[in-house]
Amino acid sequence: MKSSESLIARRQVVTPRGVSMVTPVVAASARGAIIVDPEGREYIDFVGGIGVMNVGHGRAEIVDAIKTQCDALLHTCFQVASYEPYVLLCEKMVELFPHGEHTKVMLVNTGAEAVENAIKIARQATNRPAVICFSEGFHGRTMMAMSLTSKVNFKIGCGPYAPEVYRLPFPNYFHYGDGLSEHAFVQRELRRFRELLLNSVPAEQVAAVIMEPIQGEGGFNPAPLAYLSGLRKLCDEFGILLILDEVQSGFCRTGRWAAYEHYGVVPDLSTWAKSMGGGMPIACVMGRADVMDAARPGTIGGTYGGNPVSCAASLATIELMEREQLNARAEIIGERVTTRLNELQKRFPKSIGDVRGLGAMIGVEFVVDGDHYEPATQLTNEILAACVSRGLLIIGAGVYGNVIRFLAPLVITDEQLDRGLSILCEEIVSAIENTQQKQTIPTKANAI
Repeated sequence: MKSSESLIARRQVVTPRGVSMVTPVVAASARGAIIVDPEGREYIDFVGGIGVMNVGHGRAEIVDAIKTQCDALLHTCFQVASYEPYVLLCEKMVELFPHGEHTKVMLVNTGAEAVENAIKIARQATNRPAVICFSEGFHGRTMMAMSLTSKVNFKIGCGPYAPEVYRLPFPNYFHYGDGLSEHAFVQRELRRFRELLLNSVPAEQVAAVIMEPIQGEGGFNPAPLAYLSGLRKLCDEFGILLILDEVQSGFCRTGRWAAYEHYGVVPDLSTWAKSMGGGMPIACVMGRADVMDAARPGTIGGTYGGNPVSCAASLATIELMEREQLNARAEIIGERVTTRLNELQKRFPKSIGDVRGLGAMIGVEFVVDGDHYEPATQLTNEILAACVSRGLLIIGAGVYGNVIRFLAPLVITDEQLDRGLSILCEEIVSAIENTQQKQTIPTKANAI
């Protein structure tokens, strides 16, 4: 690789513009929480491959597991010839995430593929067609997953979308609280669910509800604790399956193996990917055995799902998470991040609208003049660009792109974490103060 600039130029020639380029950074190598470009410049990684690298880059244990598996078996297709890594990983997933007395697992390649199969399984298990999802949700870019995804920028020109999809507002207390107490807000939002079953789709036709316990692309919005508990009860009441999408929030990111563990609920089906593979592509849909077994033979599966090399990487990744107690580490990281951001929010309450999240899955939302409905998108973009220019890799989220999200590897050192937070906080202060200064400079018309 000659240079960052030359690679970007080559990229633009041979890759379509639809594959976005969020930052101009080029990665030549990476270790732990540091990415190095071709010129040798280091970047502190607050992105983690968008929530993939919870155990950090370049872990020798994962690389060794991959090499060993490559020497033994690269591929057979699990439907054609079974192999132990697939079964071992399913057994481990059942141990970590039991869905009732008996749980079964199907391995696939991506989060979107897991979502697609979860919907197919739910429909076969209930003999119902409809699915309820939420605004600001993101579930992938394949056809059914994209139909469930709310962020329209990912969907322009891709329709028509899959039918029998119904959408409710996500219970985002920050945006939609309307001055209510959290208890009153949750009760109102649960009533919306009942009303949907009366005026949009009858319960007898609804196979499943799919929800992210804490939204990823939508802006790192955690559902209120009481809402998810109430939703579980509503699903039980109407015979609707509850699918929880843990693709971005799973595997220690929130300080628990699953974000739903914070809520004291167990879904009927769940979807997983990202940090499940330590950098290798692997995902799964899992759930109650009776629900999983409702899928007829041949209706689920795929050529590459549960590739033995990816399974080996995943098993090594989970072992690292257990040994290094990354759930506890996520809680410590989350505390350090929120402490710094909360201090800034007190200083700039009209620009920093909200600091929120679970564990080390933290988002900070920027607004204009304290108005929750007025996103400070330009300010956010200025902060992000300035951070990258100073060697901090960090990206945004949210429908309006006015949320900065934190997804650093959980093995980041305290020194790297503090250095990255200092860059972020300094650029937040600089951008807000520059904006305030521009607002106080009189225009020529006002000066006359």
